[in-house]
Amino acid sequence: MKITNLTCKSALSKSSLPGLNYSLNPYRGCQHNCAYCYVPNILRIKREEWGEFVKIKTNIPNVLSKELRYKKPGIVALSTVTDPYQPVEKKYKLTRYCIEQLLRYDFPISIQTKSKLIIRDFDLISKFSNAEVLISIGTLNDNERKIIEPYASSINDRLEVIKKLSNKGINVTVFFGPIYPTIRINDLKEIIETFHKYDASEIMYDKLNKKPGILNNILKFSPNWNILTEDKYNYKKIYEEIEKICKIKNIKVSSAF
Repeated sequence: MKITNLTCKSALSKSSLPGLNYSLNPYRGCQHNCAYCYVPNILRIKREEWGEFVKIKTNIPNVLSKELRYKKPGIVALSTVTDPYQPVEKKYKLTRYCIEQLLRYDFPISIQTKSKLIIRDFDLISKFSNAEVLISIGTLNDNERKIIEPYASSINDRLEVIKKLSNKGINVTVFFGPIYPTIRINDLKEIIETFHKYDASEIMYDKLNKKPGILNNILKFSPNWNILTEDKYNYKKIYEEIEKICKIKNIKVSSAF
């Protein structure tokens, strides 16, 4: 893993994602190296290089502090093209320093991560007037997770994060996505009941993004995902069943896009 420093000129970028005004990415690159990640396509980075480097935006807390003085208040997403709590965050703490700046102006925040490290920053997150946390989980099968998301926190650790943050009064949504294509209709009841058991306030579901190169990359690690190459995985039926189960159990549910 190549770690280098990067000086950034701006911190907040306009977000085109629904319900979000700004995106904030303290790092360029991501150590989690999930096989299905579509960020290389967005940033135009060679897929074979993704997961091999992280660039540390060393000055981003200071740049953010200056921008917040004149930016119109809006929801800030941490992060959209990297995980804000990937392993390097433990050492460099750029996400934490940025959250400190956002808290000074009480900008609403939306944090999405696969890492248990977020628990460290509960003391700050809990002070916002408006804060939400999304914990990404695409399967309950941790053996499969180890193949597809090798350097992210375990599924059990993520479930415990949901419970710990929820118990402290923070709204936590399970970002159920990308839904692994090894999941069947009959599996969904147990999965959703598990999310509910760990006190998720909402479930947001999403399918796998099929941008160029993603499926080929996945199949290097997990050949049984070839059902996606043949377009035989029926996400529509999966979505309908998720909605049905959540309605019965009175769980708030939504589609990511």
